[in-house]
Formats: sequence, C-alpha cells, structure tokens
Amino acid sequence: MELQDAKMNGALPSDAVDYRQEREGFLPSRGPAPGSKPVQFMDFEGKTSFGMSVFNLSNAIMGSGILGLAYAMAHTGVIFFLALLLCIALLSSYSIHLLLTCAGIVGIRAYEQLGQRAFGPAGKVVVAAVICLHNVGAMSSYLFIIKSELPLVIGTFLYMDPEGDWFLKGNLLIIIVSVLCILPLLGYLGYTSGLSLTCMLFFLVSVIYKKFQLGCAIGRNETAMESEAPVGLHNQGLNSSCEAQMFTVDSQMSYTVPIMAFAFVCHPEVLPIYTELCRPSKRRMQAVANVSIGAMFCMYGLTATFGYLTFYSNVEAEMLHMYSQKDPLILCVRLAVLLAVTLTVPVVLFPIRRALQQLLFPGKAFSWPRHVAIALILLVLVNVLVICVPTIQDIFGVIGSTSAPSLIFILPSIFYLRIVPSEVEPFLSWPKIQALCFGVLGVLFMAVSLGFMFANWATGQSRLSGH
Repeated sequence: MELQDAKMNGALPSDAVDYRQEREGFLPSRGPAPGSKPVQFMDFEGKTSFGMSVFNLSNAIMGSGILGLAYAMAHTGVIFFLALLLCIALLSSYSIHLLLTCAGIVGIRAYEQLGQRAFGPAGKVVVAAVICLHNVGAMSSYLFIIKSELPLVIGTFLYMDPEGDWFLKGNLLIIIVSVLCILPLLGYLGYTSGLSLTCMLFFLVSVIYKKFQLGCAIGRNETAMESEAPVGLHNQGLNSSCEAQMFTVDSQMSYTVPIMAFAFVCHPEVLPIYTELCRPSKRRMQAVANVSIGAMFCMYGLTATFGYLTFYSNVEAEMLHMYSQKDPLILCVRLAVLLAVTLTVPVVLFPIRRALQQLLFPGKAFSWPRHVAIALILLVLVNVLVICVPTIQDIFGVIGSTSAPSLIFILPSIFYLRIVPSEVEPFLSWPKIQALCFGVLGVLFMAVSLGFMFANWATGQSRLSGH
C-alpha cells in the first residue's frame, strides 16, 4: 500500500526500473511512465558549481571540533587515532549516501521533512530536537572558545594578566560579546561562508609552523605550566616526554571518538546544498560529499598530528589554549578564530530558532517580538551552559555522544529502512541489512560513549584531565 500511495502522489516512478534509475541519477533520466508524475526535487534549477558545492559542504563540516582533535590523538595514539578518524569519515560518507537515496525517492530537500515522511509529525519533532541539540552544542563550543581565548587576546594588548582583573574574566566577556556583537547580527547576517574555513586553514598552517619552531614544547608552555591541575594528575596515565605514542588506551578515550564524530557532522546541510547544485544527481552530490569529507579528513589529520607532536601528552582539549599568550603569530590566529566563531554563532542560532518556531508556533505569521524573544532565551541558556560547564571537552563529549551519532548513524539508517519501499528493497536485502547494522552501530556507539563518560564524571577523571 505504501508503494501504491507513493505512486499516486507522484513520489515514486511507476515501476522498479524507474526507481533503479533514480537511485543512480536522483532525478529520472527519462520521462516518467504514462499516467505518472515525475519526482520534483527542486523548485528551481540549481546554479552552484561542483567546486563551490564542495567548498560549502566543507565549510559546513568544519567547526570547533578541530581544536579538540590533538587531545583525542593524545589519548589514542597516532596510528589508532588516524584509523578511527578514517572510519568516522567513511561512515559519514555512507550515511550521506543513505540520505541522498531517501531524498531521491520522496523528493524532499530538508532533514526534518525526511523525519516527517518516515514517522509523521512525531518524526519531524524528534529530528528538529536533535538538530537543535547539536546546534546548541556547537554554539556552546564557540562561546567557550571566546571564554577561553578572548581574555588572552585582550590581556596581550593591554599588557595585563588575564587572570588578574575582573574585566578580563571569560564569563563576563562572553556575556558582553553576546550582547554587543551577537545580538545585533541576529536580524540579518550576510555571507560568512568560507570565513571559518579560511581561519581554520590559517590555524592549520600555524600549527605546522609552530611545531617546527618549538620542537618539543613540554615544560616551556606558559599556559600549561600555570594550569590549576597538580603535576602528576595533569598527565595521569600518560607519558609526559617528547615521545609519540602510536597506540594507547586510557580513561579519557571515551571523549575521543565523540570528538571525531562531532567534527564530521554536516548532514542537515547536505540536502540544501544538493538543492543548489548545478546538474544535480545522486552520483554527483555523493562525489561532492566524498571530496569534502576527504579534504576535511586530511585537514583534521594534519592538525591533530602536528598539534600532538608539539605538546604530546600535555595537549589540552582546546589546543589553541596551549600556545604562548605573547606569540605574535598565535595572537593573529586567536583573533582570526575569535572573529570566525563570533560571526558563526548567529548562523548556528538561525536553524534552532526556525525549528522552535515551527514546532511551537506552527502556521503563525512572522513576529519580531517572538523572533527576538526566542533568540534572547537561547542566548541566555547557552551563556549559562558555557559558564557552568568546566571544560570544552565536556561539550564535545556530550554532543558527540548524543546528537552526532543520531545525525550520522541512527536517523539516516531508520529513514532508509522506512522510506525505501519493501516492494523494491525487501527488508532482508543486503542494502537494508547494511542500513540496519549501521543504525545498531550508532546506538552502541551512543550507549558506550555515554556510559564511559558518566563513569568518568562519577570517578572524577574528567576533572583530573580536563585542564
């Protein structure tokens, strides 16, 4: 019945042959069978080139997670980390394949609408809630970077100790930035796409350069030396010499894979980018995704490797905080990253606000008071969260263990199982068995990561190594 209804509504070609062609080309390569309607994915013809689509998707993947990857490598070892990072990249590419297949069947171009198509209104609510959770985590990580880095920048310009004066406290500064910089940008923010990616490329080049300039930085870093964590607890279970570990496992490994998953989430942006792609096809968009994920894998791998080989087991969850406050190059990097994250917060806030308005006030006309009120409430909640959370690794860990596996593993797999008709792909067919195993892997990943993380919190291990 589901297949018949889909045919009548124009959501599927009239026979399995057309469906097979659509799986390859997303849009039918020839006219539909008599009496049926073609799948209409777009209301207009996309005009974005392949290269620009790669750039846009790479910018969607890139985020604050890159700052925590050297920390993840310190707790897994070089070889083990790169192997895990490659696995996450490949799994992310496969999940995009599932999303593109589902979108090609029903002609939908939004992640939330796929949830509604699969499970009705409840599915749309769940997907919107997961996206909100992930974006709140991303906003929190950006504001946490402002909290930790802005005092160092201002202190450098004023020749002051960032810990010495009340007006240089990070908690106060994030409130000031939220009020004076982020709120005025909420009405409209033009194209900042590419700024974050450019700043992170600058960050990568600087990390590589500083590795060769500093050599072994252990014991000479001012920020690490002034850490409140006692010597011995600061590096508990890790080597503190300039010796790279190829493979290691410790109590903090529960944060490493979530940090990697957090760094690869781009799935809500895949379908909008697909919509704008010139000459769209499933194969062409999959190529865009593969190139973007491959480029980010190389960038993440280089950043983590050179960051780890600079500070080894002393590296913190926010790697930029490890460098000297007085270094002119690092000061420029801090300024670039601060500018990027400040301008990115309103962009990340927009889909949360849109989702909340759709869920709480469906069908109501736009209202500026409601628009501003939702933004203010969200900013207040995120500010309180950033002030209360002790380390950025907790943000990476929680979001990477909940919303990231949901968006990468669980939701694409259940969308595929629900949307692809059983008449075309039986439940026991190999593609659906793969999708089922993929979803089960996501559930296991979430359960294991959260379990180890709660155990770390209960035993105090997070505080000992959180810096």
